[in-house]
Parts: sequence; structure tokens; C-alpha cells
Amino acid sequence: MTVSQELLDILACPKCKGDIYLNETKDGLICDRCRVMYRIEDDIPIMLIDEAVSIDR
Repeated sequence: MTVSQELLDILACPKCKGDIYLNETKDGLICDRCRVMYRIEDDIPIMLIDEAVSIDR
């Protein structure tokens, strides 16, 4: 099971309030503006700024 589309439609980046999207492996949510990924554990997005993983694109 993965994060539902309904939940994805209402979630926003907690840091910049911008759009986020599911990554290719479906284990994280990406914010391109902040260049971070919020992990998904047990189908629950961990939307804490301090827990975000920096990504390079």
C-alpha cells in the first residue's frame, strides 16, 4: 500500500508550503523548491522539517 492520491493532493511542503510529489521508488515525497525529500515509513509521510533529507538535482 502507498500514500493515497487524496492525501497527496492536500499535502504541501511544511517549510515553503509548495507542491510536493511522490518519488519514483514511492518511499518519499520531494519538494523541488527546498530540494528535500520527506521519507514515507509504514505508509505514513514524515513531514517534519528536521527529518527531511537533502537531495541534489
